[in-house]
Amino acid sequence: MTVIDAHTHILTEAMIADIAREVPALAPRLTRLDDGDAVLEILDVKQNPFPRSAWDLERRFADMAAQRVDMHVVCNIPHTFLYEADAGAADMVSEVQNAAISALCRQYPDRFLGLATVAMQDPARAAATLERAVTTHGLRGLHLGSNIAGRNLDDPALDAVWEVLDRHALFVLVHPHKVVAAERMRGYYLTNLIGNPLETTIAAASLVFGGVIERYPNIQFCLSHAGGFVPYQAGRFRHGWEVRKEPHARLKGDPVESLGRLLHDSITHAPGALQFLLDEVGAERIVFGSDYPFDMGTTRGVTEVEEAIGDVAARQAILEGNARRLLRAPAGH
Repeated sequence: MTVIDAHTHILTEAMIADIAREVPALAPRLTRLDDGDAVLEILDVKQNPFPRSAWDLERRFADMAAQRVDMHVVCNIPHTFLYEADAGAADMVSEVQNAAISALCRQYPDRFLGLATVAMQDPARAAATLERAVTTHGLRGLHLGSNIAGRNLDDPALDAVWEVLDRHALFVLVHPHKVVAAERMRGYYLTNLIGNPLETTIAAASLVFGGVIERYPNIQFCLSHAGGFVPYQAGRFRHGWEVRKEPHARLKGDPVESLGRLLHDSITHAPGALQFLLDEVGAERIVFGSDYPFDMGTTRGVTEVEEAIGDVAARQAILEGNARRLLRAPAGH
């Protein structure tokens, strides 16, 4: 079995240098702390620590071997979505990253599959960049932030991007970004512990009740971090649809149908939660993910899947089969 990790991030030093050359105003700044970590700064975002494995390929390959992972689906780090920046400059940063990720996939075809990033604040420009990422750069889908400069994903202006994704039936990894209510979660790292899954939940609800999934059924939306709170609260979504008029504003069909199309990665950090996810959505809607290389990801994801899921066919689907199908991985890779 070829284990495919569908949720990993990358920002190499070469990518940083290329961004600095092409768009100096948006260049990430990397300050080494020691042999293992650095501080990454870009605009108002500061990631501390920023792990060396995000930019060091040798360390990444060693970690993959230790974690029993054969392939990484690589995408940009969320800090470089840059949805709040000037759209033209952000689009240039996206193009630099898409070209670099494409080059890595060509250089290491047995190791990497790639996802694109686009400047979603300018949907027409984003749609063109996404089309180029797929048809020219050979990338397999889109890495998408949970909100676009504070706007939810049901914004009708985003239809131009959904149309490209739907036409190519692409995989979309929905990742939390710029979390809501951050001012109330400054302590205890709650912006990540609670804020990230909450952001994913808001994004998913917007896609469901905004009718995006209903109107664009070919898009394969995958929710980071096991879907946030969505699997646990799906019954509440359904109940609200039955007793309130507000959820009917844009969604024509039953939300169960749209919820049933959502995919989830496997990052739960607990075998009981992963087993619940399996029971709730089925093995065919879960892809293995680790959130590599960040510390809120998991380094023992394969073992966690093995510990939680006894059925061999379900494990195979989660660790390889679903990602291979959704990302159209070539045979033998």
